[in-house]
Amino acid sequence: MLLSDFVAAMERIAPPELAMDFDNVGLLVSPATDQIRRVLVALDCSIAVAQEAARLKADLVLTHHPVMLFGVKRMLKDHPDTAAVYRLIQNGIGLYAAHTNLDAAEHGVNDALAERLGLVDVRPLPPENLGRIGRLREPVTLGEFAAKAEHALSCTALATGDAAARVSTVALVGGSGGSDVAAAAAAGADVFVTGECKHHEALAAQVLGLNVLTCGHYETESVVLPALISRLQKLENDVQYYVTLAETSPQRRL
Repeated sequence: MLLSDFVAAMERIAPPELAMDFDNVGLLVSPATDQIRRVLVALDCSIAVAQEAARLKADLVLTHHPVMLFGVKRMLKDHPDTAAVYRLIQNGIGLYAAHTNLDAAEHGVNDALAERLGLVDVRPLPPENLGRIGRLREPVTLGEFAAKAEHALSCTALATGDAAARVSTVALVGGSGGSDVAAAAAAGADVFVTGECKHHEALAAQVLGLNVLTCGHYETESVVLPALISRLQKLENDVQYYVTLAETSPQRRL
């Protein structure tokens, strides 16, 4: 598959115009070859992922989170902003990122999360339309829903709210979505699922009468990786896609 064809395919899946203004999406590092045969798919371009890509002899790494988001003036092998990219360049491996455009896109991160949680009648969460809102097939208690989310996402959830509260309408934003508690409450959600929620955001949710489940940044976004590979595999059969085995959440129980 030509690199230009891969880029075109990804732009159909996650149109760049859906990305937020601050974002850094698209082809971030050119590979040494224009012929793409092996692609490693991960949430982040970490040193471990870059090394895994080299072992696989991958031509490209496809990630959700971009690198060099705030500009880079030095390409150093031991600096957190550039260490992984340095290793990719050393091995002639390219990097493509689809971030907030993949969050907002149909069948993207938040649709994958909604499906994993068993929501129906799913629609974009206003006003930014990055997140989703839908409903459970049957109302359950917050405690029951938390247990289901933990099982579905292999996570340990932190809850804001009463375990006995009845929940039916669910809003969600994968990753760092705590700033959207007001949007979730305004949309009529009983519970808001996200990856990260700051202390003051949880306090705001209490005032708004909104239950919140905080399930981990990695856990709420990595659900998109298998779905993304499945879509790409249907486009071309001459590319091998691999979900990273080297990547885990940087924050986890010991």
